[in-house]
Amino acid sequence: MAHLPIAGATVSQGVAQWRSAGRTQRGQARLRNEDAFLDSPRLGSWAVADGMGGYRHGDVASRWVVSNLAAVSAHGNLDQRINAVRESLQGVNQRLRNEWIEPGAKGNEMAGSTVVALLLEKGRAACIWAGDSRCYLWRGQSLYQLSRDHSLLQRLMDERHISVAQAQAYPGARALTRAVGARSRLQLEVLELSTRPGDVFLLCSDGLYQALSHVDLGRALSMGTPQQAVERLFAGALRRPVRDDLTAVVVQP
Repeated sequence: MAHLPIAGATVSQGVAQWRSAGRTQRGQARLRNEDAFLDSPRLGSWAVADGMGGYRHGDVASRWVVSNLAAVSAHGNLDQRINAVRESLQGVNQRLRNEWIEPGAKGNEMAGSTVVALLLEKGRAACIWAGDSRCYLWRGQSLYQLSRDHSLLQRLMDERHISVAQAQAYPGARALTRAVGARSRLQLEVLELSTRPGDVFLLCSDGLYQALSHVDLGRALSMGTPQQAVERLFAGALRRPVRDDLTAVVVQP
């Protein structure tokens, strides 16, 4: 299993105390787990990366994403750290393009990965992503999806004002419109927000959120420690056979 847990599940910065937990598991349709995650409360940094299905070396791409994010310094303010994450992911994007794409290569001979990252400092948070791995926020007994999928499915719904079911009927609707390694220049999206007492963040790959309802996600995040929340998420997802890899990271600021 590809993940980079950093020792120490709790960290204090001034009055801030961050607790987190993560888990990943290979799906039945995969020969190897192409998901990876970063769980680093010491750095105030967490991430999930999902190697692109159907591409070669998806597991390599997701590991590179996570290992490079783990090396980003925690020094500086949140704006500086966001820029450092941008630079790190641009570097991974270029490396994947340089090392894995042969002249005339077809799409399935490339290496790519989604990424969703969470950065925290006292009272502030930033979600950074490309692709369809997601960041959720549980706040005030409500679940909010902070990230917006970079996928053809989402584009069809946005541009044609159609339902999820109608968009899913289009051929290739699950195709990604952004990912690390997919194009020469990586386009990242960033959302910044203030944190509140009681907030709980969830980073996860599409295999996890597709296996659970919105209500199931919220229920798991509403009780207990991050480790208990992760265990509840996986217990729910594994009640039935799952084809895709599952990854979740839960963070309590």
